[in-house]
Amino acid sequence: MKLENTDIILAPFITEKSTDLKDQQKVLCFKVHKHANKIMVKTAVEKLFKTEVDTVKLMNYSGKEKKYGKYTGKRSSWKKAYVKLTPKAKMIEYFEVG
Repeated sequence: MKLENTDIILAPFITEKSTDLKDQQKVLCFKVHKHANKIMVKTAVEKLFKTEVDTVKLMNYSGKEKKYGKYTGKRSSWKKAYVKLTPKAKMIEYFEVG
């Protein structure tokens, strides 16, 4: 399967923890394609945001089973990536105005 850079990085994952990591340790958090690996995520972040990546850590999340009345279903599984930038790398702003 051939994935483009825009297909790999799906969305920034913004929580209190990810915001603290971004401010203190230059670690960014993204929701990524579930078939992406560390090398693909690293190259996608470097090309899309024009910055340098030090390390990438991936976490898999399995979908939860949910019930609605007598019907049961399952949410889809997904993957999250923690991307640490090099000390001299330029910081990424998720919401830039202008």
